[in-house]
Amino acid sequence: MGRILIADDHDALRRGLARALTSASHEVEEAPNGNQAIERLHEGHFDVVLSDLKMGGSDGLDVLRTTKALHPSTAVILMTAFGSVHTGAFDYVQKPFEIEEMEAKIEKALEMRRMRHELDYLRHTQNDIYDFDRIIGNSPPLQRVLGVVRKVAKSNTTVLIRGETGTGKELIAGAIHHNSLRAARNFVKVNCAALPETLLESELFGHEKGAYTGADRQRIGRFEQADGGSLFLDEVGDMSAAIQAKILRVLQEHEFERLGGTRTQKVDVRLITATNRDLSQMVASGQFREDLYYRLNVVSVEMPPLRERKEDILPLAMFFVKKFSGELKKKLDGIDQDAQKLLLRYNWPGNIRELENSIERAILMTESQFISSEDLRLGEIATTAASGAREASSLVRIPPSGVPLEEIERSALMEALKMSNWVQKDAAELLGISPRVMNYKIKTLRIEFPRGRRPMVAAAS
Repeated sequence: MGRILIADDHDALRRGLARALTSASHEVEEAPNGNQAIERLHEGHFDVVLSDLKMGGSDGLDVLRTTKALHPSTAVILMTAFGSVHTGAFDYVQKPFEIEEMEAKIEKALEMRRMRHELDYLRHTQNDIYDFDRIIGNSPPLQRVLGVVRKVAKSNTTVLIRGETGTGKELIAGAIHHNSLRAARNFVKVNCAALPETLLESELFGHEKGAYTGADRQRIGRFEQADGGSLFLDEVGDMSAAIQAKILRVLQEHEFERLGGTRTQKVDVRLITATNRDLSQMVASGQFREDLYYRLNVVSVEMPPLRERKEDILPLAMFFVKKFSGELKKKLDGIDQDAQKLLLRYNWPGNIRELENSIERAILMTESQFISSEDLRLGEIATTAASGAREASSLVRIPPSGVPLEEIERSALMEALKMSNWVQKDAAELLGISPRVMNYKIKTLRIEFPRGRRPMVAAAS
């Protein structure tokens, strides 16, 4: 899912679009005119910007130019009532439009962004990038993971990679393939959470012409594309029961039929899967097939969160400094001492992905040759910790006059939300409670989110 800015002076349209995209698990901010949109672009980074072409003050073209200047990798989709436009935007949508059309264009933009990042990352040879010795980090938790991966890479065993979002599960999956006997064949990746069931089925198994409305030609699925190589299924816990049954058949019989077809396709594919969900708990609750779980979980790899890999934070940060300073054409000499201390003290609920985004944002914001703690903007709690203002003798201080327990709870929830960039799921994880309990506490304690930060509730598992 992505971070999206909506700029439109039509309040009803903007708010309705924001509600729909938030329901689709995107993080959404709104701007009622072009001037405020430009202010938001100076304040932070977005994956996609949706902007009306005609607005009072700064118009959509001004928003487009600002976006390209500040965030070259951000996709801009212009909304217009005037038909096709040729403006240098990623895409356009003609008003009025269906929300499904907009969601499809956003997903296309996010996929293109992911592909660009991947191509940038893979500018060296594949074997060079995925060589075990070049994976950044010497912490014991990461080395234990690499020890397991080295042992299983040469086999055809299915591997299940567990871990929080942003811990590097895809990198480990790539290392398994590129150090295997299948390295010369395709390594194909699918995010199971990014597509609805019918589209995911077509993506995995392909379809015949006329299989459903809009299927105007035959499509080869990911299993066929990965024949002889490896298929990586990310967020495998988000598959429906019907898709789970078809995956199990491929694992057992090495065959399937395309959607709408009758001809059996034979394939030889090594399956590598990943999830940030507790599949054993999902099996117990009937949400995931037990037989498929055991098929996928022949070898389990547990990716450690970044907060348990403190030794790796600075080397990773410097890697991202070199990467983004080159992309953004800014000359930087590194990270100053205060900023380094801040990086080490911060809890990183978003793991390596959050670190990467933070460094990219800092490089955009800095006017110095060194990234400072102010450039990182990791939140009031982390900044306070970095300045040494907080005493470590007690997490909670109770005055002699006493304090209501509700206020202590409110303070703890507010701190966790700020540390998690107001993402409820991540804040709940910091406090050791479920997202459902977190949502209940937010409502009962009447915690208000900052302007532009809508509550982000994770689906209960």
